[in-house]
Amino acid sequence: MTGQPGRGRIGEGKISGYLSIFLGSLALDAVICFHFPEYFTTPEFRAVYPIELLRWVLLTCLVFAFIFAFTSFLLSRQTKLGFTGILISTLAIVLGGSTVQIDEFDQNIVSISLDWLLIDILVLSALFIPIELFLPKRTEQTKFHVEWKTDFTYFAIGHLLIQYTAVAIKYPAEVIFGGLGIAPIQSTVSSMPFLIQLPLAMLVADLFQYSAHRAFHSFRLLWRFHAIHHSIRTIDWMAGSRLHIVDILVTRAFSYLPLYALGFSMSVFYAYVAIVALQAVAAHAHTRIPFGWLKFVFVTPQYHHWHHSIEPDFQNVNFAIHFPLIDKLFGTYHLPNDQWPKKMGLEEERFPKGYVRQLVYPFWNDPKTANVMDPSER
Repeated sequence: MTGQPGRGRIGEGKISGYLSIFLGSLALDAVICFHFPEYFTTPEFRAVYPIELLRWVLLTCLVFAFIFAFTSFLLSRQTKLGFTGILISTLAIVLGGSTVQIDEFDQNIVSISLDWLLIDILVLSALFIPIELFLPKRTEQTKFHVEWKTDFTYFAIGHLLIQYTAVAIKYPAEVIFGGLGIAPIQSTVSSMPFLIQLPLAMLVADLFQYSAHRAFHSFRLLWRFHAIHHSIRTIDWMAGSRLHIVDILVTRAFSYLPLYALGFSMSVFYAYVAIVALQAVAAHAHTRIPFGWLKFVFVTPQYHHWHHSIEPDFQNVNFAIHFPLIDKLFGTYHLPNDQWPKKMGLEEERFPKGYVRQLVYPFWNDPKTANVMDPSER
């Protein structure tokens, strides 16, 4: 993330202030989940939650929220960030903190997967913030960049939509494929051991997601939405979530559909959802970790960063999200030794700032089409 004067530089107290707000907000949202699990938690996940461990995690977030808030007070002449972190954390404690008891409840018809978002953001930030801070690809980049708040909004909305997409595509998949006589195939797949089903599910989903991803580059109408993702000029783990809602829903539906149709078990399905969230974030991470021979087996940051190169020809390569082998099969593979792209983004297009403006932009504007694959569509 490109460093900006006065934006989150070490020693100013801003980073510790933001961390206090971040951890306090996680704790407050977790308390809400404990109070109202029928509205804010995912039914499929609740059965496997280690509740006592989650309570300790919540308490730890509160403790560090106060520590970072006081650190911000010490380092910064402005107390706004630290005070905000303390206010949010105090509210979480007043509402019960880690001691909230879960009473019997009836599951609501519609629930928001706030629990998934909280666990996701906590785990991913714990993994990738230290990696990007201590092992960055470009040392001139710092932990915050100009549009990090916009990218965090994309991250939150995108991860909250996971459950809705998964549920929404399940019924159409059963209707469409239920009468095609593929029950023997479904039975065979579902009877496979978990450790065989999971990589097979990743391969199948990646083939379908590859097709959807390439279609978003090939057709002018779809490119209008996918261009938002390529508008990123500073690639990092958070910026990779900048996907228009149309892009998210279509791509996820296209990758989830075969998993339902072929009869993969629900445990494999949810394991895949977790893996694709992790690898999609990792592929955009701003890190110089070389990965060795693994970069030829799995999609890595170097591999995917070429897809975001500012040079149009390179934006039409490396569409896979899991396995580079798929790009090799379809002639879209590009991994030049240890080289990285010098600049990223769209050279000519200037997108508006902010989530809402970017949400409506494709409906009223046609981004420059120099980056789509089919010359007849340019």
